[in-house]
Amino acid sequence: MAFQLNNVVPWGRNLAEYRLMFELSDEDMKKNIAGFGDGPASFNYEATKQGYKVTSFDPIYCFSTEDLRKRIDEVRTVVMRQMNENKENYVWTHIKNPDELENIRMSAMQLFLEDYEKGKSEQRYIYHTLPERLLYENSHFDIGLSSHFLLMYTMLGYDFHINAITEMLRVCKEIRIFPIVDLDANKTELVSKVIEYFKRSFDIEIRQTKYEFQKGDNKLLIIRS
Repeated sequence: MAFQLNNVVPWGRNLAEYRLMFELSDEDMKKNIAGFGDGPASFNYEATKQGYKVTSFDPIYCFSTEDLRKRIDEVRTVVMRQMNENKENYVWTHIKNPDELENIRMSAMQLFLEDYEKGKSEQRYIYHTLPERLLYENSHFDIGLSSHFLLMYTMLGYDFHINAITEMLRVCKEIRIFPIVDLDANKTELVSKVIEYFKRSFDIEIRQTKYEFQKGDNKLLIIRS
């Protein structure tokens, strides 16, 4: 089945949030970074503007700027209504209130849209769906990131997550996954099983971050060779 844009809820985060979520130090930012499932985040644009090297992968990158802009406009009101209805589930520290959240998200996505065509031509935004094999040699990237995708969507199943993370680890010397809870910020058996699988061959670290927006989603999983 072809990938359908109407099944996607685009919601972009910015460079500052990425650095907090993934504990990206100044030295980390100098490395060759891959972002998996980056969607309409402004992370790539902002990092590139500062001279860093980031390549973003996502299935939505097969769509046009206007298709993505239209879909963002379609879901904006729905997402913000849900946020307002569930305010008590969030920590309003880094982001003070739902209005500020909307401004941050829309600003990030606008920067992405303005950069999208240029980024595609420069091979910074690449259409790809995990766990399909990437056209890169082993250990091509220093760090691979997954924000609010892997381990969060438990309905994708154990095999999907094992295969997706395996491919990320093939092309990345280290990967970082945030958060490590499900969509309702609950701990899951999936996370435990995935960690148990990869700790046989890789070093595993769970790090508490300074970033917590949804209550309980403040831990980062690091898997490295």
